[in-house]
Amino acid sequence: DFNLTNEKDAHSSDSDENSERGNWSNKGDYLLSMVGYAVGLGNVWRFPYLTYQNGGGAFLIPYTLMLALAGLPLFFMECSLGQFASLGPVSIWRILPLFQGVGITMVIISTFVTIYYNVIIAYALYYLFASFQKVLPWSDCFSWADEFCSKTRIVSDCNATLHGEIIHVNYSFITSNNLTCINGTINYKPVQFPSEQYWNKVALQRSSGLDETGRIVWYLALCLLLSWTIVAAALFKGIKSSGKVVYFTALFPYVILLILLVRGATLEGALDGIEYYIGRQSNITKLMEAEVWKDAATQIFYSLSVAWGGLVALSSYNRFHNNCYSDAILVCVINCVTSIFAGFAIFSILGHMAFVSERPVSEVVDSGFDLAFVAYPEALSKLPVSPLWSFLFFFMLLLLGLDSQFATIETLTTTIQDIYPKVMKKLRMPVTLSLCTLLFFLGLICVTQAGIYWVNLIDHFCAGWGILIAAVLEIIGIIYIYGGNRFIEDIEMMIGKKSRLFWLWWRMCWFFITPVLLMAILVWSLVTFSSPSYGSVLYPTWGTAVGWCMIIFCVIWIPIVAIVKIVKAEGNLVQRIVSCCRPAPNWGPYLECHRGERYSHIVDPKKKKEHEIPTVSAIVY
Repeated sequence: DFNLTNEKDAHSSDSDENSERGNWSNKGDYLLSMVGYAVGLGNVWRFPYLTYQNGGGAFLIPYTLMLALAGLPLFFMECSLGQFASLGPVSIWRILPLFQGVGITMVIISTFVTIYYNVIIAYALYYLFASFQKVLPWSDCFSWADEFCSKTRIVSDCNATLHGEIIHVNYSFITSNNLTCINGTINYKPVQFPSEQYWNKVALQRSSGLDETGRIVWYLALCLLLSWTIVAAALFKGIKSSGKVVYFTALFPYVILLILLVRGATLEGALDGIEYYIGRQSNITKLMEAEVWKDAATQIFYSLSVAWGGLVALSSYNRFHNNCYSDAILVCVINCVTSIFAGFAIFSILGHMAFVSERPVSEVVDSGFDLAFVAYPEALSKLPVSPLWSFLFFFMLLLLGLDSQFATIETLTTTIQDIYPKVMKKLRMPVTLSLCTLLFFLGLICVTQAGIYWVNLIDHFCAGWGILIAAVLEIIGIIYIYGGNRFIEDIEMMIGKKSRLFWLWWRMCWFFITPVLLMAILVWSLVTFSSPSYGSVLYPTWGTAVGWCMIIFCVIWIPIVAIVKIVKAEGNLVQRIVSCCRPAPNWGPYLECHRGERYSHIVDPKKKKEHEIPTVSAIVY
């Protein structure tokens, strides 16, 4: 029976190495949780489009290079960091107290993102339920459509030859006189396909802009409640329960992708779509454009979910001597292969849609919301037994979103656990439930009629260069201030002694290549920063100001915590800064049996808590 006063935590078991925090039940739980966290919606709705846009198959060259130079080094660093100290993304900064604000920034950004990410899952749930109909509701222009809705393009006017002269006339004149339009001169009326109008008019009930909030769309609010209920249920025992759920949520999307690929490959026009994706002749000259390299680096960076705090949190539940090196490589490779594999499944069916609607593939290809909720549903509606394929696609989106969401919430609960271990030991379920309830209510603004504008606004600001700032400071702090060689010695305590040749590549990346690449992406992002917009709808000035306030609120903790740490330290200014750049007395392996000679001096956190800031809160500890 569950007893709130019982000292035994559902998060840990008798077989755990770390009885206080708990460990993963087995290696599979951890690896699938990491794969589920890294593999998300971006693999399906962003990578294929970027590949098509940036030279087809040639894009895989910068993509693979950026994986090796920027993605993998950061991924390995964060996994090692969490596993070494068995601490979450805030408490891990005992390694460098001056930079503890970086951990807080990661957690706050993850909180903002988790609010709107579950709204996207709610969209997928809505479309999933809408697929349980004989005729898909977006397959034709039904009662909700307006005069601009059409399943096919409508010719407006064109040039034609009449009595030896070229004339420009409307299409009704062409048909009534049995004339033929001259190729390349056809103009089409501005029409919207049923799936586009369904998305805007029915699913979102979209208002004219951020100024017009409108009412809460009740069915999206119910879908949001359901998605938060699923997340809370999966995490009610922390990693012990979520580690089992991911066997389904992380693996089944691959089954669906394979089914969609096989179905897509058998359709007419599929080859045209795949040729657009990879390219009959990949455009190698695209590699001369800086934009292509920037796109590759950015996609790798966001796809692997580095600098969000989740990798540190999930790895903190590993056993101390787990081989985090092989884990990091395996998860990164699986993530990238998934992206490439998803591209074939997406483009084969988009190619068929282009064939059926007699349009070039370039006109049906899109990314983000437009791919997931407009272009791909439109393509699926043209297949026989379309409700089945629609159900499978949205079920896949649901699962891809959920396991990323599990890891993000686990990041937040891990942070709370590190600050209030006794509370989490006794009240894990109520705390998790309360957190999910709070985030549900915060997300209600995103299911109003202006909800999509809020989702886009948070994504534009919080999921952008705020994370890049955190990543740059993370690698500079650990490699240049704490010490890269010292960090390597810490890793060797876990995975065993390695040769200098083994570490040569990692040293090159950590000390030079990765920080330079991250700085370049950050500067590029700031220089090319543009005001947010959703399609053709521009945001009001106050909306942009809210976006800036959100990102400032996320990163302001970096200087605030640094100043508080320096003020609380002793000595003159230089001595204070130097002392804050040294690891806290309680930095090191969590369990005494793993500390060895290097950390034999460690101060047990139960006996003595130093470098602690009240109220700003226990979170800074």
